[in-house]
Amino acid sequence: MSSSSSHAAPERIPGWLVRSIGALLLVVLGGVAVMRLAGFSPIVQPPAALAERTLAFADTADGAVRVSDARTGELLAELRGELGFLRGVLRGLARDRRAHSIGQAPPYVLSLHADGRLLISDPQTGQRIDLASFGPDNAAVFARWLPAGALQSLKSLPKE
Repeated sequence: MSSSSSHAAPERIPGWLVRSIGALLLVVLGGVAVMRLAGFSPIVQPPAALAERTLAFADTADGAVRVSDARTGELLAELRGELGFLRGVLRGLARDRRAHSIGQAPPYVLSLHADGRLLISDPQTGQRIDLASFGPDNAAVFARWLPAGALQSLKSLPKE
């Protein structure tokens, strides 16, 4: 018994299809380049802040995290325990500062916006974290440090 092997030649992609894909790619990349040169930024700026507070975070020798109002120096909290979400956010912010050779001393800004976003931002690096995107329980970890009445002002805004 002889086995006859038939190997089909691989199908070639038609040249017109390759040229069409290449042209489409050039049009898309060219459009992106023109938009960037014209000043378009894919970063969406949040609406003006309804409330904000500058916060300073410091680790203590016993492992707690001290949270202070950076403008007044008022101690807002001294937190102990695992603090998973809080520590995770602070680690991310600190990592970005290290990459930019910036120390931990400058404060961060916690802000509540009319669209419901609760952001913690680093004016030194430009990094912003939308805390509300991690769910209400995680956002509440930071929301408690907003100025009194800030969350009520959000609820009193007219709905569109």
